Amino acid sequence: MEIYIVWLITALVLLIVEIFTVSFGVVCFSFGALFAALGAYLGLSTLWQLLIFSIISFLAFAFIRPIIVKFLLKKKDEVKTNADAIIGRKAIVTEEINMTKNTGRVKLDGDDWKAVTDSAEVLPVGETVEIVARESLILSVKSIK
Repeated sequence: MEIYIVWLITALVLLIVEIFTVSFGVVCFSFGALFAALGAYLGLSTLWQLLIFSIISFLAFAFIRPIIVKFLLKKKDEVKTNADAIIGRKAIVTEEINMTKNTGRVKLDGDDWKAVTDSAEVLPVGETVEIVARESLILSVKSIK
């Protein structure tokens, strides 16, 4: 059996292993084996084939793998859970929000929350506000005008 066929079989086996690992690390060795097969086909010595295998594998790890990982293993937008999921949502003022009187409540999904605002403006009952932050059981809101 010709040595370039051994290199091609090695590249194919490594590619199959990559399918089951999905780390994009084994595929780098597959690239190296593919280029080593080309070197063997061109009649290069075993030392040159191993050198080509090593260099191409290293270059694939250094340059190709980061690109593949960046595009194929993109992280999805983080999903906010629990109480942090309410940030950015809209609520209805059920008690006037007035920072000088220290009053204010909003209703969100049937739950009543204490609410404050960073601005000095008074937010009347019935106004729709956006939740911008949460600290314990107190929501920071802003007007949506």
